[in-house]
Amino acid sequence: MKKEKWHRWLPYLFLALFALSRWPGLFPPSFSAAYALVFCAGVYFAGRLAWWLPLGTLLLTDIALNMYYWAHGWNVWDGSVLRYQLCNYAAYAALIWFGRRFKPQSSFLSLLGGGILGAILFYLVTNTASWLFNPFGNPEYAKTFLGWLIALIKGTGGWPQTWEFFRNTLASGGLFTGLFVGAMKLTAPAESPAEKTAGVREPETEPEPEEAGT
Repeated sequence: MKKEKWHRWLPYLFLALFALSRWPGLFPPSFSAAYALVFCAGVYFAGRLAWWLPLGTLLLTDIALNMYYWAHGWNVWDGSVLRYQLCNYAAYAALIWFGRRFKPQSSFLSLLGGGILGAILFYLVTNTASWLFNPFGNPEYAKTFLGWLIALIKGTGGWPQTWEFFRNTLASGGLFTGLFVGAMKLTAPAESPAEKTAGVREPETEPEPEEAGT
């Protein structure tokens, strides 16, 4: 019974730890549990819970972070910044949708690969949005193909190069997906009855074929 309870409450525990992990300066830039947790929410949470719980957690923590950075002199309420953040949420929603293509019973390697691929797609989408909206007026982000490549590979002067952000995105996506999926599989009962508990996604079944002549 104890194992089943751990399996049921682990997703909520990981989301709480994720919220705490967003404290400014705790991790290197772009090293985040967000990509893995959003992807795994799509895998493990049932129905609407897979959407509103991770996105709601992100929204509340983003508001708190915006207040923090605004108090430190950053113009985070500018329209271009908010449009860029909306692109982030579109990417998070895409990761949840992508996670829904998997099942909790999928192999560890399959889910790990999904989490890493999701992190790569998130990086491409959000860096393209950064180039497109250029919320902080980076002079290198010309609206040309070269400017887009600079946004993906080099970034703007005075900051770490964006390939370093990509490295952190890739590493954190793999690490946190592996931790989340590994914990869920280690605590899952042999017959997986916990899949039927509230808040955990049930396995999808194929509809029964209709009999001939009906």
